[in-house]
Amino acid sequence: MRLGVEPVVLRFRAPVRAAWGVLEERELLRVRLEAGDGLVGLGEAAPLEPYDGVALAAVRAALDAYAEVLADCAEEDALEACRTERDLPQALAAVDLALWDLAGRRSGRPVAQLISVEAARSIPVNATIGAEDRAAASASAAAAAQADFDTVKVKVGVGDDAGRLAAVRAAVGPRVAIRVDANGAWGIDEAIAALDALAPVGIELAEEPVHGVEPLRAVRAEVDVPLAMDETAAEAGAAGSGATDAVCLKIARCGGITGVLHDAAQARIAGSSVYLASTFDGPLGIAAAVHTAAGLTAGGPLPAHGLATLDLFAEPGERLRAVRGAIRVPAEPGLGVG
Repeated sequence: MRLGVEPVVLRFRAPVRAAWGVLEERELLRVRLEAGDGLVGLGEAAPLEPYDGVALAAVRAALDAYAEVLADCAEEDALEACRTERDLPQALAAVDLALWDLAGRRSGRPVAQLISVEAARSIPVNATIGAEDRAAASASAAAAAQADFDTVKVKVGVGDDAGRLAAVRAAVGPRVAIRVDANGAWGIDEAIAALDALAPVGIELAEEPVHGVEPLRAVRAEVDVPLAMDETAAEAGAAGSGATDAVCLKIARCGGITGVLHDAAQARIAGSSVYLASTFDGPLGIAAAVHTAAGLTAGGPLPAHGLATLDLFAEPGERLRAVRGAIRVPAEPGLGVG
């Protein structure tokens, strides 16, 4: 097998601000995996150093090492051979996506159908409200409701959370679910107090109010608001800990589709629901997440996914964009993204 790697830079329409910093562009690595029969699968590596601590250079070095391993490797052994060489999830994800893409193209079926013959045809997604002032948050929320999103996610742990959430609720009305995301900004006592104060607004779930399995478990025992883990899910065994009501999984962090399916199974065994989100992935990463979410839906309804992020880019393309609060699963063989 032959592995080629190409750097890709996607510029955002406007700077993206998060608790860990500001992004003006997204650097990715796109891979091309050619099998012995000449068929090609595509994948994507999407490390985000300010968020996950993994440098793009480290991922490129791993992929270069994988290329040597794969040169004399059978397709069915490829992923484990790469893992043995260097167990770096963000690099493994690129190879894993390419292998799934290959399998779909070879079988003539979309990846979602390889995961489950009962895969959904579209998946619900949330709109993200990033504004820190009431007026802008209200306007963004109203636009999301007008676009038929059933769920909005609001960043909390910054500024006037109570006022902003009240403004969002007034803008979207009682039908739309409100999800909050603290990015681990609070300590245990602070999280309990904050969620108790915000609960009257009506919160679907609170994502990562604190960092760590045991802190999350402690907060969950004291509040009525359902909790989800996000960053904490990167810790070994965390997804299957049962510490939260839901687990947010990400393609790059889990090492690809195969890793997400493993962690989702562990989470469900522990009684947690699962949903997928993006780390500002490119089209291939979003396609992989959409297919995976659609396949997992066969096991029961999932919360809305955080995958409506391609519109943040200056050139988002026409595929994989949210329409009426949902993204349609590509029907072409493989990932369906050229």
